[in-house]
Amino acid sequence: MFSPFRHDDLKEMLDSNKDSLKLEAMKRIVAMIARGKNASDLFPAVVKNVACKNIEVKKLVYVYLVRYAEEQQDLALLSISTFQRGLKDPNQLIRASALRVLSSIRVTIIVPIMMLAIKEAASDMSPYVRKTAAHAIPKLYSLDPEQKDQLIEVIEKLLADKTTLVAGSVVMAFEEVCPERIDLIHKNYRKLCNLLIDVEEWGQVVIINMLTRYARTQFLNPNINESLLEEGGGADKTFYGSDEDEDEDEEEKEKKAEAAAMAKRKPYVMDPDHRLLLRNTKPLLQSRNAAVVMAVAQLYFHLAPKAEVGVIAKALVRLLRSHSEVQYVVLQNVATMTIKRRGMFEPYLKSFYIRSTDPTQIKILKLEVLTNLANETNISTILREFQTYIKSMDKDFVAATIQAIGRCATNIGEVRDTCLNGLVQLLSNRDELVVAESVVVIKKLLQMQPEKHSDIIKHMAKLTDNIQVPMARASILWLIGEYCEHVPKIAPDVLRKMAKSFTNEEDIVKLQILNLAAKLYLTNSKQTKLLTQYVLNLAKYDQNYDIRDRARFIRQLIVPTEKSGALSKYAKKLFLALKPAPVLESPFKDRDHFQLGSLSHLLNAKAGGYQELPDWPESAPDPSVRNVEVPEWTKCSSREKRKEKKVEKPFYSDSEGESGPTESADSESDSASGSESGSEGSGSASESEESGGVSVSEEEEEEEEEEKKTKKRELKKAVQESESEQSSEEEDRKHERKMKQQKSDSESESDEEEESESESSQSESDDSESEAEVRKKKKAAESKPPSKPAKKETTKEKKEMSLLDLDDFEPAPSPQVTPVNNLFSNSLVTDLEGLSLSEAVLLPATIAPSSALKSYELLHRITGEGLSVEYCFSRQPFSPDANMVAVQMQFTNSSASDTKSLHMEDVKLQSGMRVKEFPEIELLPAGETATAVMGIDFCDSTQAANFQLCTHTRKFFVSIQPPVGELMRPVFLTENEFKKEQGQLMGMNEITEKLTLDAKCRNEHAIVQRVTTAANLSRVPCGSDKECRFAGRTVTSGSLVLVTVATREEGAAQLTINCEKMVIGTMLVKDILLALTQ
Repeated sequence: MFSPFRHDDLKEMLDSNKDSLKLEAMKRIVAMIARGKNASDLFPAVVKNVACKNIEVKKLVYVYLVRYAEEQQDLALLSISTFQRGLKDPNQLIRASALRVLSSIRVTIIVPIMMLAIKEAASDMSPYVRKTAAHAIPKLYSLDPEQKDQLIEVIEKLLADKTTLVAGSVVMAFEEVCPERIDLIHKNYRKLCNLLIDVEEWGQVVIINMLTRYARTQFLNPNINESLLEEGGGADKTFYGSDEDEDEDEEEKEKKAEAAAMAKRKPYVMDPDHRLLLRNTKPLLQSRNAAVVMAVAQLYFHLAPKAEVGVIAKALVRLLRSHSEVQYVVLQNVATMTIKRRGMFEPYLKSFYIRSTDPTQIKILKLEVLTNLANETNISTILREFQTYIKSMDKDFVAATIQAIGRCATNIGEVRDTCLNGLVQLLSNRDELVVAESVVVIKKLLQMQPEKHSDIIKHMAKLTDNIQVPMARASILWLIGEYCEHVPKIAPDVLRKMAKSFTNEEDIVKLQILNLAAKLYLTNSKQTKLLTQYVLNLAKYDQNYDIRDRARFIRQLIVPTEKSGALSKYAKKLFLALKPAPVLESPFKDRDHFQLGSLSHLLNAKAGGYQELPDWPESAPDPSVRNVEVPEWTKCSSREKRKEKKVEKPFYSDSEGESGPTESADSESDSASGSESGSEGSGSASESEESGGVSVSEEEEEEEEEEKKTKKRELKKAVQESESEQSSEEEDRKHERKMKQQKSDSESESDEEEESESESSQSESDDSESEAEVRKKKKAAESKPPSKPAKKETTKEKKEMSLLDLDDFEPAPSPQVTPVNNLFSNSLVTDLEGLSLSEAVLLPATIAPSSALKSYELLHRITGEGLSVEYCFSRQPFSPDANMVAVQMQFTNSSASDTKSLHMEDVKLQSGMRVKEFPEIELLPAGETATAVMGIDFCDSTQAANFQLCTHTRKFFVSIQPPVGELMRPVFLTENEFKKEQGQLMGMNEITEKLTLDAKCRNEHAIVQRVTTAANLSRVPCGSDKECRFAGRTVTSGSLVLVTVATREEGAAQLTINCEKMVIGTMLVKDILLALTQ
């Protein structure tokens, strides 16, 4: 019995004022928990110390609470405010522990608090806290699956994390919550491949398994040609099928079919991303963790070309020196692999020899592997091993060995007789189980060539007196019945003996006695007629209905009577038909449809939570989804790297000379599929100035200027055909920019100006993908019609922007002020005349703000020190990206001095949101006004886009928050289409509100004006004058939004909104209600 006062001393220590006593008490309590003792009755005393100032005590209190919070939920809930304070603690361990405790309290009422805590922790400065946030995601998902959408946003954010500490945990959360969202992995694929080597071991296992599934959906089968050969030629036929040679004609036909199939199929070229995965996982075969080695092995087995799979064999054999549990799992997987890829493990045959100390399960698995590896060259060695194993004391193992000998004999014709003779010798063994197993295997082998082995059948007939194992007796009787013409004298005598003991036999034996009687009656009725009738009469009254039914069936079939049907004349054909020899197959033959290394593969049954390994795609999906724009901070800044770049440039300038240095680096990282993770070999001279402020030597300056000239010449060649639009405007911009650079150099102004300038040029260039690719596409378009015009246009639109900024990348660092007229050489002017600007780039700049559009203040002139900024939602399509809302900004300089270098920085967005920054405004003279257009993808939410508006001297924090009505674009529907769509958006997707219209808003024109002002919708034709209908789609997801205003008498009306997105519908109702009633 436990004393009720057993923990009083600990409670006293926890209640004391001394931190040292509390710390000692907590150490003792945690030690108790570690030893498996129950410390739950101390919960109230421990939870009081959750607000303790001592960090060491606090850590241990959190450790205790994680263990018992779920059991003592009510008491834990009382401390929630303390945990929330802990989330703001300066110590990262306390923040992480507080989140861990919070996610351990499994009460639905605190789900919103947990959600908020996870979102905050996901943005925490400490990777350890972000890792804990990733761990909390599956806990919250299991508690409330309805939070899935919000959790996916957090997962998407954490997947972009660049620290190895977070990678494994967030992929685990991804696998638990949304494994089907493979689109979240595209942009992070190369990063995960490159981080893999540094992630902790269990994270590596999770990431490798996920990437295996990912690769099966995104890449082509590297063994596609081999699989065709196998289908045609039947590579496995010799292993499982019979050895008889097939007809030569058939072989010729098969060869022709193979040749035709191979000719049709294109030669396989491995995707560079596929190669990246294989290359980066290979070193992990040397990991000390068996699970990691196993994960890499299954990845190679499922994804690698046949020629490369062999590398995993050595690593798996190494694991066989580990504990028996590890051996068991590894051998299960090796057994499956040896069926498809036998040659891989043949050099390591001796590693699978059985030791006397191995447990039975390991022995049987090793036998399986040895049998699969058996071929003509090594069979004699393997059979010698098997002979030794038969002397073992382990009966199950001996039985498995005899079956293995049988399988070797079936698969390798040369040793069939040797094996049969060996098994016949085993029939004289003292152990009945050995004899019984031998009989069953011999029966299967004899079916292949019975006429050669009648003496063996006679020998087995004599054994019926001694062998008592039912399966063995049944096998002997079946053999004698099937081949009774080979032993005509012995068979009737065996039936006589069996008839005597019929009533005492097992059911399986009785059925074979009936079969033997029927077969002998049909072949030798003189001797066996009476015996057969006697056996049939005994069976007629047997307790088992199977035996009674069989007797009735056989009597009608073999003993002709007047009533017997037409079947009796075919009795001989039915009973004595030639039976095909049984194929002895491995139990692991079809197990490879489960992912190797998984629990389902181990159990050979689908386990809960198992995700099927996808089939290879017929055609490769678009590889460009994995292309990532290189962020500024990963670009190189050192002089050495710049020198390396200069060596690489000619390679790109030969074929794709029009791209600037930054872009060529981007195209390098994209086209090389990020095998260097896209972080090496990208950057430019302006960036090196920005990050390190390195002064460039004069030799380098000359080199750079030379390069710039060659680039411009090549640019001219590439774009000569395009129309000359806006070239004068272009010259002005270049002119201003160069002047500014010369001025800043000569006056030696502060570095801030240079920094902001180079950053803005980067932000513009980073938005575009590889310029080289665009040029290639243009040339292709001239030579042949495009297959996907829409897609190509958008990429072109995106990329043309960076053509304007060629000079931004490498400002000419000359020390003197150059006269203006020398600034532009004639050749450069003519070059730029041929430069075509697509309409897409020009369009946003020409949008005129409508008088009806509402303007919002972004920056007040007092806050902005003379600079004021207003913005409005122009409701025009934003051409560079159709999923973005166009925001027109008006800059007014009310100060006495000029404002320079107006641009955006430090954009902070919610998950999923994107921004296309406005082009930098180089100069805004005093008293002047300028407009610019930017695009924001609000992701169908009204969350604000926060960023810094920067001038050459100041930075202002500003934010743009859209009204819900601006998140839509108008869409034209007919009345019938409107009704049809409305019918599909009923129930929870429909919101209805009654209202009284404002006195000025009682006619149709006023209603239409107010609704279209509140929301960017278009009018839908309507037969009734009592109804106004409007339709639109959300900009990002294209979800339909339908609005109906039905008017009644005396200003009463009903507003109905049908929208796929309920949140948008709810917010829109409020806005339109406000517009119509005020």
